[in-house]
Amino acid sequence: MGDVLFLAHRVPYPPNRGDKIRGFHLLKHISRHARVHLIAFADDEADCSHQAALAPFTATCTIVRRSIGQGRAVLTALATGKPASLSAFRSRDVSRAVERVLAGHEVATIFAFSGQMAQYLPEGFAGQVVMDFVDMDSAKFAAYAEAARWPMRWLMCREARLLGQFERDVASRADASLFVSTAEAAFFQASGAGGNVFAIENGIDTQYFNPAAAYARPEETRRLIVFTGQMDYRPNVDAVDRFARRILPLVRDSVPEACFTIVGRKPDPRVLALADLPGVLVTGEVADVRGWLASAAVVVAPLGVARGVQNKVLEAMAMARPVVASPAAAEGIDHAGTIRVADGAPAFVAAVVELIGDPAGAAALGQHARARAVERYGWEARLAALDPVMGFAARLSKKSAA
Repeated sequence: MGDVLFLAHRVPYPPNRGDKIRGFHLLKHISRHARVHLIAFADDEADCSHQAALAPFTATCTIVRRSIGQGRAVLTALATGKPASLSAFRSRDVSRAVERVLAGHEVATIFAFSGQMAQYLPEGFAGQVVMDFVDMDSAKFAAYAEAARWPMRWLMCREARLLGQFERDVASRADASLFVSTAEAAFFQASGAGGNVFAIENGIDTQYFNPAAAYARPEETRRLIVFTGQMDYRPNVDAVDRFARRILPLVRDSVPEACFTIVGRKPDPRVLALADLPGVLVTGEVADVRGWLASAAVVVAPLGVARGVQNKVLEAMAMARPVVASPAAAEGIDHAGTIRVADGAPAFVAAVVELIGDPAGAAALGQHARARAVERYGWEARLAALDPVMGFAARLSKKSAA
């Protein structure tokens, strides 16, 4: 087969946050079958320095620093009638890089990772187009709108409407549209989207996230309730704020030594402010999240807004830790007998207190979670379903059944 042009909204390295983890493993998997030309956005200067690390998986690698801020993106979107999510990722340098790769190489497939990159799909491209939406971003904005006040509610509703139409238009052009879970794929189809829609679930590196591996543990003697994630990401910020203010005080009524530990890079000011509350620890970025997971009495994922399979839940499962997750955070996870799902603050309090008070039961739940992660969620097993979609096994037709 010919080459693959891989378009990514964020440099897929290092694989240390949700989108980078998925992007890296997709890139690595595809590179085993074809020459890959990567064009990706960088969030900062550090992101611009990863060409060498990506060289084993790429024939060419172009990284472009993203320079459009949120305010400018919104103003541009209002002036052009387009979604702000697309305006934030608009770049002449990326457009020119796409033109250069297509002109200089025999590209048979364009793989666009995340909906923002669909705007770079060229009209009239004769090859195959595979669109990995990952999540249905328009649904996130619709959820944000429900909790927002005017004028943010109006902006969020506008974004949800325009982005939803854009997603459906892209799906009608693509040979395949990918989502991170069967539930997310079904939700997209229920929105009126056509074309071939597939679920390619997230995986986990169960050798790295292994309680038997070598890693340092923090010097903490308190009962740690751990949350991990990118801490400038709004759903994570909202989740830890809600847990720290509404759930933790009730947990500490039963377990006074409980400490809600928020582990993740770039903590938002709202997150940093939580450190002033009793029993809350904000670590910021850590060198190795495994030690914090291993030290957790309970790992929590109290997300109110979440799309698809959560890497934070898979990582905790692979580390054999007991997990309490909201229904949104548990979506797409085979959670029967492996994690606790708690809907609402009272259920969360009860589940966390019960697991802290029953170390043997918590350990058994963690061991079941580890076994399920190894059995089902290894990256090799998860990405096997990508091969026929990409044409590594059999080329798909746009008119084939989903």
